[in-house]
Amino acid sequence: MAETIRVLLADDHPTLRLGLRVLLDRQPDIEVVGEAESGEEALAKILALQPDVAVLDCQLPGLAGPEVAREIGRRGLPVRVLALSAYRYDHYIRGMLEAGAVGYLLKEEAPEAIVDAIRTAMQGGMYYSPGVADLVKAILEGRGPAKLTEREQEVLRLVAEGLSNKEIARALSVSVRTADFHVSNILRKLGVASRVEAAVWAKEHGIVP
Repeated sequence: MAETIRVLLADDHPTLRLGLRVLLDRQPDIEVVGEAESGEEALAKILALQPDVAVLDCQLPGLAGPEVAREIGRRGLPVRVLALSAYRYDHYIRGMLEAGAVGYLLKEEAPEAIVDAIRTAMQGGMYYSPGVADLVKAILEGRGPAKLTEREQEVLRLVAEGLSNKEIARALSVSVRTADFHVSNILRKLGVASRVEAAVWAKEHGIVP
């Protein structure tokens, strides 16, 4: 008989967690050992319960999914992370992959796919929803959009909110020259010609809602 796969579910929507738990509890080789509705709770339960697989929503309250995944890796825990998300934006996918996730599942995915993903992860494989497979391939091959630094993402969010360079400088307590420098770098990295195009890119890639 196959060894039981111990799973922790982390999502801030109780209805979704309940649906997943009911689905997984029907599987003879899977046991849900815990649930969490925030990043901090997820990390605490992962440390306490040592599950085999953690299914993490990318946008958990408090510590976001990527932060939880990074902390799991930093502590050297043998926990395989599957990202669960309603979004197929590069920003979210890249964040989870770089944090060590071995899969990225869209919430619109058929429930059976979650089961397959958990089993695949337990066997050392990787699993991605068909809807993000091409983007994942591009990211893994280094063909995705140029990676922005955390500060550049912060500046891009302010650009998308319509702030001028002077207002950005004031908001971040930096010189206008520094703000100009960041904005120029962002436009160059994104391959766009204007602040408006940068704002559109930010929205399309989940940098801003």
